[in-house]
Amino acid sequence: MMYLGTYESPVGTLTLASDGPHVCGLWLDGQKYFEEKLAVRVGAASDERVEGERARDASPALRAAFVWLDTYFEGRDPGKLPPIQLHGTPFQERVWAEIAKIPYGCLATYGGIAKALAAEQGDDAKMSARAVGVAVGRNPCSIIVPCHRVVGSTGSLTGYSGGISRKVKLLKLEGVDTSRLKVPTRGTAL
Repeated sequence: MMYLGTYESPVGTLTLASDGPHVCGLWLDGQKYFEEKLAVRVGAASDERVEGERARDASPALRAAFVWLDTYFEGRDPGKLPPIQLHGTPFQERVWAEIAKIPYGCLATYGGIAKALAAEQGDDAKMSARAVGVAVGRNPCSIIVPCHRVVGSTGSLTGYSGGISRKVKLLKLEGVDTSRLKVPTRGTAL
């Protein structure tokens, strides 16, 4: 069964998807890749849907996510993530798990994530910051899995599928000093 709920936030309407016990997606209104492969991500046929208030009432994960989002948008660290289960390639899932570790109000770089993943593999493994960037851009659970906290190595606010202005708003909400960050130009390094 697929549960879909909406949440009105300071950055626009959010759509959340759940399989019941887990949040499987969160997208900002108009976000790139919105609902891409939704049935696969949730693990349910797209015609098996419960939507709106009924979905939130029926899905413990959606209820937990709404409480988490209430705290987050009050400008406070919501702490432990609601239960999530993300479906992607093994590499994407590793990247998303690494992003989920970025603390509230902190930033990470694509290169830093690539180094952390390479270190996990050991044996002098190499990892491409660009490959990490592609996986970050496909994050199906925005805000909760905080891809907005990932910036380029030069402080560039590169690629946020919800839009750069929303990325800045989310970072400011968390108390991040965005004055040292810059809007990307063509060819900006990750």
